[in-house]
Amino acid sequence: MAIGWSRDGAVQEQIDASVADSVKQARSRLPSGESLTHCEQCEEEIPEARRKAIPGVRLCVDCQSAMEERQTVFSGYNRRGSKDSQLR
Repeated sequence: MAIGWSRDGAVQEQIDASVADSVKQARSRLPSGESLTHCEQCEEEIPEARRKAIPGVRLCVDCQSAMEERQTVFSGYNRRGSKDSQLR
């Protein structure tokens, strides 16, 4: 069943594209390479278990948590523009 001017399946395609964009963005933020032995911000030792669990880790748990709290969420594109926004 088509809604408005969109073809069948268009809404699902928009959802799939949004999910794919979010996954790509999340993967780009993952650390890579060799883990550091000490946090690059506070110089505290990074436990070996954390270094093994997250390859390429550069921050201790406390600094990582603080950094994640400061980050804003990027929502990407509004792929479901309303008819009103398209008429402007």
